[in-house]
Amino acid sequence: MTNLPTQARVVIIGGGVIGCSVAYHLAKLGWSDIVLLERKQLTSGTTWHAAGLIGQLRASSNMTKLARYTAELYAKLEEETGVATGLRQGGSVSVALTSERLEELMRSAAMARAFGVPAEELSPTEIKEKYEHINLDGVTGGVWLPTDGQGDPANIALALAKGARQRGAQIQERVKVTGLSCEGRRVTGVDWVSDDGHENGHIACDHVVNCAGMWGREVGRMAGVNVPLQACEHFYIVTEPIEGLDRLPVLRVPDECAYYKEDAGKMMLGAFEPVAKPWGMDGIPDSFEFDQLPEDFDHFEPILEAACNRLPMLAEAGIHTFFNGPESFTPDDAYHLGLAPEMDNVWVAAGFNSIGIQSAGGAGMALAQWMEDGQKPFDVGDVDISRMQPFQNNRSYLVERATEALGLLYADHFPFRQKTTARGIRRSPFHQHLLDRGAVMGEGAGWERANWFANDGQAPEYEYSWKRQNWFDNAAAEHRAIRENVGMYDMSSFGKIRVEGPDAEAFLNHVGGGDYSVPVGKIVYTQFLNPMGGIEADVTVTRLSETAYLVVTPSATRLADQTWMMRHKGDFNVVFTDVTAGEGVLAVMGPNARKLLQRVSTGDFSNDVNPFGTAQEVELGMGLARVHRVTYVGELGWEVYVSADMAGHAFETLIEAGRDMDLKLCGMHMMDSCRIEKGFRHFGHDITCEDHVLEAGLGFAVKTAKPDFIGRDAVLRKKEEGLNNRMVQFRLTDPEPLLYHHEPILRDGEIVGYLSSGNYGHHLGGAIGMGYVPCKGESVSELLASSYEIDVAGVRVEAEASMRPMYDPKAERTKA
Repeated sequence: MTNLPTQARVVIIGGGVIGCSVAYHLAKLGWSDIVLLERKQLTSGTTWHAAGLIGQLRASSNMTKLARYTAELYAKLEEETGVATGLRQGGSVSVALTSERLEELMRSAAMARAFGVPAEELSPTEIKEKYEHINLDGVTGGVWLPTDGQGDPANIALALAKGARQRGAQIQERVKVTGLSCEGRRVTGVDWVSDDGHENGHIACDHVVNCAGMWGREVGRMAGVNVPLQACEHFYIVTEPIEGLDRLPVLRVPDECAYYKEDAGKMMLGAFEPVAKPWGMDGIPDSFEFDQLPEDFDHFEPILEAACNRLPMLAEAGIHTFFNGPESFTPDDAYHLGLAPEMDNVWVAAGFNSIGIQSAGGAGMALAQWMEDGQKPFDVGDVDISRMQPFQNNRSYLVERATEALGLLYADHFPFRQKTTARGIRRSPFHQHLLDRGAVMGEGAGWERANWFANDGQAPEYEYSWKRQNWFDNAAAEHRAIRENVGMYDMSSFGKIRVEGPDAEAFLNHVGGGDYSVPVGKIVYTQFLNPMGGIEADVTVTRLSETAYLVVTPSATRLADQTWMMRHKGDFNVVFTDVTAGEGVLAVMGPNARKLLQRVSTGDFSNDVNPFGTAQEVELGMGLARVHRVTYVGELGWEVYVSADMAGHAFETLIEAGRDMDLKLCGMHMMDSCRIEKGFRHFGHDITCEDHVLEAGLGFAVKTAKPDFIGRDAVLRKKEEGLNNRMVQFRLTDPEPLLYHHEPILRDGEIVGYLSSGNYGHHLGGAIGMGYVPCKGESVSELLASSYEIDVAGVRVEAEASMRPMYDPKAERTKA
């Protein structure tokens, strides 16, 4: 008998390490009526065969904090529950075989220092001292992370399950979820059937958490929730016992797609091969439980051959186990966490890309706290499920992308690296026009976007490096065109949300920090704030009519921003419509932008009629357009909105009119380098939900004179208390080094933070970075009186610091 209740506060679907962690952390927060349902046996999906590597350093500060929390939690679990977790922190060595990989590792070591993770650069000789069995052929250097470790995956999950049970959670094995009942944007209950088919029932519930692992996509579809992930075959071997083999750190050789783990006198060799094998495209067998997949030695052989050279003892050791088991991977190699955009009580923690063990503790804690408080505990933008676009749940897309995603975990993580699979799905109306003129496309939220333009005779493709890449001079020329003449680039991918209804003005004044009681045609740059004054969205809002506004968002956050508005709609009589695909947008920017537009339109682009921050309907060529006088590059310019049917005509008209003006087509790399010179913030990097709008330097966009908007009290409180941090702009005085993000900021020789974004300032003549510096009780002059350096791959580089934009601080060029 299952003895399941008919009512629960939360039902967790899936009994792997993730589901057990969510149950544990909710119970720890005092939740009662927790029910976890596992279709077979706990850990029987993918947890049981995980490698159990527990790394401390992740791609961002918050993900690193979560990884550190995971390790600390696992260290305490055994004492708390009596279940041995097998945790040991023997450290890890990552090895480079190329100069490019070595720079990546040196930059990761610098990032570790900024995040408070111990890290030490190693020479080849020092690598040999840490790992005596390695063959140093071709080794250029490496990094030592002493707090990394390993654990027993199944026992970690069972310890979490026991901890949850001890606090009252009910965990039921051999019960399969067959359906979810929904009313509007809420799930009301879960249908289940026992494994033997003899029992079934329904549990009414307040919340559902999808922790179904490689079944997560199908469970999501039961509630109309988008959970894009795909299972892939994942290979490792375990040797026979090797005589005299002592405990060793984890060894990673990403250039050979391999990791090595010593366990009980045996060696495990695992792989993240460049071309992976998707699995389960026709569905996972219902009987799947602790299953292995068929061996494919031919697929694994190249990895093994390189490994026998790298660790010669493997050539002498017998193979005890050749293992092939499935793991789930997401389109961008980041896991899915958070409240599903489509529903208001369905949560997701799935798609852990083979790092589920090292992520489970922190992910479970973060999700449980989010469920408890009703808002994110800190920025989890890297993994927030709302970043996924609806089309990414397409099975054909997932299968094709999965062949690349697994291998990218160990590929060179070059800056600006573009995915090569599953491309060309979302195209702007100008796509072919741009390709015909040398555009080199990148991808953003599935959109194909021109990142730079190749010159005649130059191959229109990336050549990746940590140094100046092959497009550096191209972007510099595009940058100069924007600063000195006129350039044009495609902004069609930016999200466009129409907010319409009798209460549109009142609603926006409630949800946003700006003042939207403005005349028709006025554009308001603004933020949507959370109750702590953190930034949930960074948008422009244009009043189109008495009852309609257009909210323009970054392409990656369109869904998240529309969902935020929907969840705060309340009783306001207003509707939201995604109209992104309905209009193409060309940004015409530069000192001669007005001159170009006057050639193609009878509209009046003067400051008297069309001042900065206003929009107007105009004729353009033989068609119609709407021009918004705003800029993200810090120059005089207009964003030209044209309905999709007239977009081609508008492009051709502007190109022809600009021919004798040397109008230059530009890309996204130019846009980012111009915006950082101007000190404009980039959402997701410089500003997030945990960055206070005043500390971000955006207080000018918040109008506290109006009452009762979300975040108003937090803004007033911060004004009273003073700032703890300030956003500062930096310029390296040496023009050679490049900045990307997460480089440590040193103030008077001490690390005080890290860059939230970086790029090259072609006009300012050096790399530019932005980042927060602690300043509690300090004036701006005190803050700027210090000396600053930026740690670039272990080398400290002197930097100038400024609170005002280093380029055009008075915004005279934008208002010319």
